[in-house]
Amino acid sequence: MSQQYAHQRLSPPGASIENERAAVRRLRRDVDGAVLVPFEAAYESERQAPYSDIDPRPVAVVMATGPADVRTALATAREHDLPFAVQGTGHGTHAASDGGILVKTAQLAGVLVDPVRQVARVGAGAVWEQVIAAAAPLGLAPLAGSHQSVGVAGYTLGGGIGWLSRAYGFAADSVLRAEVVTADGRLLTASADSHPDLFWAMRGGGGNFGVVTSLEFRLHPVARVFAGAAFFPGERAADLLTRYRDWIESVPDALSSAVLLTRLPHDRRVPAGLRGRPGVVVQVMYDGPGEEAGRLLAPLFEVVGPPLLQTFGTGAFGEMDMGGTGPAHVNLLDTLPDEVIDVLVRAATRPGSPVSGVEIRHWGGAMGRPGPHAGPIGHRTARLSAILDARLPEVEAVMRPHTGGRAFLNFLHDPANAVAAYTPADHRRLRGVKRAYDPDNVFRLNYNIPPA
Repeated sequence: MSQQYAHQRLSPPGASIENERAAVRRLRRDVDGAVLVPFEAAYESERQAPYSDIDPRPVAVVMATGPADVRTALATAREHDLPFAVQGTGHGTHAASDGGILVKTAQLAGVLVDPVRQVARVGAGAVWEQVIAAAAPLGLAPLAGSHQSVGVAGYTLGGGIGWLSRAYGFAADSVLRAEVVTADGRLLTASADSHPDLFWAMRGGGGNFGVVTSLEFRLHPVARVFAGAAFFPGERAADLLTRYRDWIESVPDALSSAVLLTRLPHDRRVPAGLRGRPGVVVQVMYDGPGEEAGRLLAPLFEVVGPPLLQTFGTGAFGEMDMGGTGPAHVNLLDTLPDEVIDVLVRAATRPGSPVSGVEIRHWGGAMGRPGPHAGPIGHRTARLSAILDARLPEVEAVMRPHTGGRAFLNFLHDPANAVAAYTPADHRRLRGVKRAYDPDNVFRLNYNIPPA
């Protein structure tokens, strides 16, 4: 019955039941990790794509225990002409692996830190919480994202923007080498000195060029930071954003910030009549003393008065829970014109609006100053991102003239629109690298870059 179900619900056109059975037999014979198939309880949980509206139903889920399992799964998929996909946590998982072989890297979760070189070597299944915990006792920090539960590999391969990026660049900029299984089954080490074209493409090109089994990247000397949030009534949102667009022009790279249009928390420190009502929140992380941060924030806050609630404090980088947005629609901007401020505020505060949250984040700093051999992260000159948790046509109409159709790979929703995440020159070069390392587009269930 399970095989009939697999044939009817999982397989691509032209696939046969016997072909699927043969693929599963080979996987179970040659793979060290677990091989999960439909109607097994573990299959149902492992096949899911976090933070996505797809419902993938692969023929088998391979819980890889090392590069050898990845190579076997890839060879089996190619031999039996089945789609192939890889999943760590959620980044990049927006194309369903229906009828294919899905490799999960959660068991490749080792983390080693070299305190002398200030470098971490991390398995493809590791999450940022593990890296932060290993680096913190040494006074070091990785360029992690807003959520510590996010997987390192997918986040980094897509560029990776976090609270330390204005000071140290995108996460991909700190990568030193990667161990990768290529489409022809080779296990390569890509670095500036070994397969430099592949190394360039992977640092921002996502999972298009191979299956990364481990990454090595620089850590940064960040021990304690000043961080937290200040909450204000929603009616002050437009005034605060108007000041914010000018204020960000003069702040140092060590200061990262975002403005959230959201609902005020049900906290006893917030007046009872305002709890759960529209509010505006300023989030800040500063790699420096709290006194300096206060002086930097004063010109921003003077336009809206004292906050209803603030959570600022100084602590270890990994202890500061800054949160962040979930699945979202992202717009890259160079400034915040009045019409953009107006439409964002209306979207977040209008009764009945499907938008429950808007985040305006300051980019710039080191993200806009790449080294001479930096990877293909597009649109580094963007100064801001405006992130909405729902799509509104009236918002898109106002935003469109100011975004230029630009996208950031980590935040992209449409797998067919990866071209929007790159400059034309970088996209052409990426297609050339794809042709060299994956001419058959085996790695296509992702934000796909087709071979030239």
